[in-house]
Amino acid sequence: MRYLAAPLLAATLPLLALGPAHAQAPAPAAWPSAKPITLIVPYSAGGSVDFVARMVATRLSERLKQSVVIENVSGAGGAIGVAKAAAAAPDGYTLVAAPDSTIAIGKLVNPAAYKFDPLKDLAPVGLVNTAPMVLVARPGLGVASYADFVKLAKASPGKTSYATSGVGTVLHLSMELLKQRSGIYVTHIPYRGAAQIATDVIGEQVDTAMLISAGAVPGYVQSGKLKALGVTGTKRLEALPNVPTFDEMPGLKGYAPVAWTGLFAPAQTPAPIVARLNQELNAVLSTPEVRTKLQEQGALPGSGSAQDLARFVQAEYARNLKVVQSVNIKE
Repeated sequence: MRYLAAPLLAATLPLLALGPAHAQAPAPAAWPSAKPITLIVPYSAGGSVDFVARMVATRLSERLKQSVVIENVSGAGGAIGVAKAAAAAPDGYTLVAAPDSTIAIGKLVNPAAYKFDPLKDLAPVGLVNTAPMVLVARPGLGVASYADFVKLAKASPGKTSYATSGVGTVLHLSMELLKQRSGIYVTHIPYRGAAQIATDVIGEQVDTAMLISAGAVPGYVQSGKLKALGVTGTKRLEALPNVPTFDEMPGLKGYAPVAWTGLFAPAQTPAPIVARLNQELNAVLSTPEVRTKLQEQGALPGSGSAQDLARFVQAEYARNLKVVQSVNIKE
């Protein structure tokens, strides 16, 4: 991977607001009793982020003894919904369930859609969930492992293809980083969404694809319709225990990107409110019911403090910045 100069990173990383550290006032004693809490989902209803947000909202409402209402605000790849949350009053009554693409990627690849800065204008509350990705190949490609795939790609640079759900997605950046780590050139075939990708790989229309490890993907692998070459993250998937992580492969130690969703509030939301929200979120994510529902979606529950999420986002942004700059990715 081609790295940027240290001064550029040094100038970029401090942009992330650490939320509680920037709080200006103590939490109102009555919070959260004044009015319902709005949890913005920056996409239409029915998607994976919406599913997780609704599940969390229901249980936060029970714990906080106050309604938590979902508001779907779609558009511009999630930027419009996140912008609305960033512009809201920092009083603890507006939150946003924001995925990796809107926090740590979007402004890098499509700056025109981001008139705000998600790293400065939002206060991290807590990591909601992570989701590993899996690289799959068409059966006819004739590769039994990722090592075989690398040999094939090096033998015919650019002739092998991979699909993702779009330019500038976490899937795209993760695959570009994997290419850099492996020293291969594979042609990107961007789709508008993921619905058709698995079908096209099974139908031999595209050689490989980087997919979120959810839905029908494990079943396709188990039935032999797709060949799984590796999984991102640091742990093997329960549904695909025989598929190794890239992190455990020779030369790829430390390669472990994941898709993720975090809970954020407007910047300068009072520290006591952020702390209470973080505490309740962690309690929700620790329940067996929620953990099971997330696993059914191919996801793992998040955890940790607001500061942990801030540091995580810093690391994600820094890694994505290097990839975007080195490959010149633009949406």
